[in-house]
Amino acid sequence: MVALACDRPLEAPRRVELSGATEVWLGRAPPDAPSGVMSLSFPDDRMSALHARLRRVLGRWVIEDAGSKNGLRVQGTTQRRAVLNPGDSIECGQTFLVFEEHAAEEPLPALPPGAAELGCQSFHPDLLAGWSALARVAPTRVPVMLQGETGTGKELAARALHTWSGRSGPFVAVNCGALPEQLAESELFGVRRGAFTGAVEDRPGLVRASSGGTLLLDEVGELPAILQVKLLRVLQENEVQPVGAAQPVRVDLRVVTATHRDLAALVEEELFRSDLFARLTGLEVEIPPLRDRRADLGLLIPALLRRAGAPAAVRFSREAARALFRWSWPHNIRELEKALALAVALAGDGRIELSHIPEVVRTAPEPRPDPMAGRTVRPLSDADVGRRTELIEMLRAHHGNVSAVARQMGVARMQIQRWCRRFHLDPASFRAA
Repeated sequence: MVALACDRPLEAPRRVELSGATEVWLGRAPPDAPSGVMSLSFPDDRMSALHARLRRVLGRWVIEDAGSKNGLRVQGTTQRRAVLNPGDSIECGQTFLVFEEHAAEEPLPALPPGAAELGCQSFHPDLLAGWSALARVAPTRVPVMLQGETGTGKELAARALHTWSGRSGPFVAVNCGALPEQLAESELFGVRRGAFTGAVEDRPGLVRASSGGTLLLDEVGELPAILQVKLLRVLQENEVQPVGAAQPVRVDLRVVTATHRDLAALVEEELFRSDLFARLTGLEVEIPPLRDRRADLGLLIPALLRRAGAPAAVRFSREAARALFRWSWPHNIRELEKALALAVALAGDGRIELSHIPEVVRTAPEPRPDPMAGRTVRPLSDADVGRRTELIEMLRAHHGNVSAVARQMGVARMQIQRWCRRFHLDPASFRAA
């Protein structure tokens, strides 16, 4: 993925398919390539004419510095030669690329027209498949549950589903974890005037406000037990009874839920009602964290720069861009958006420098050496440590059977393979365990 040019960061990224190639030349003006060699040129005056070579060696892609003037960086560190893993960033001159892999037999799913305008863009096959499934079920009443870490874009996906549904009513988002405990019932289901002290007028509530449209219950796992009972009745009967009202009111509901918690585990712990869980579960879409789809930085950075009001001539120093590609973004897209908004504000009409990037991003620890791979790797975040531990436990339980692990974790087989490569785990080593 050609993700970012420092002097033209608003340009759209491009995807270059390497299937069928065994060698690729990268540079400002590579010489005529012999048969079987792919040549990629870049309008980058910081690149050498022939800057680097990519070669396929024993099923892996290896990148080598071709004697460039400004050097080659992989994962933010200078390299003469490196074996590439999915998600690795490559810096040639002032152009940043991201290496990704997906199975050749899994073509990227198509999305409905206008998906890009809704923000539904990605180079991640699993995320594209999820959005494609959302588009197909949008006109139906199939329940949808969006799962993923905070800041990954679950509300964006819910808004896209609402648009694709064709429903004429409004989109209403409710953060169940932020509802005030004493007023949660009236906020959701409405209240009749005089029902309690302070109820000076009739209020329809958020559920009725979404009638004919789409109601997003974000962080639904935080919903108090008493409200879980009342919500279950609303879903069963398609009617809501405001606080203090004698008769229920019919509603036309389409409910989408979102959570970063494992609701199935909450059901087992009796912290979430199993009958409500059954009502809410239909299509489940996992929104991957940004650290697992680093190629999407090339799509997100231009969009977020425009949202932040960046001038048309905005540009990055190499050090600032390098920090963006090196950081693991534990708070996902929301964190990236805030970082870019700060950088745009501090840079004004000038170039975005490293000093304009939030301190936690620009002072991230350098990748550490990996003696087994002869390269450097990013330090694992707390979330990565947890994911790696869970993956090891699953591989042990299923004796290295990747398909079985994928089914139990509820992700695609390719995602398990990506995690294994990223965490340097060999499923075969678990088969005798």
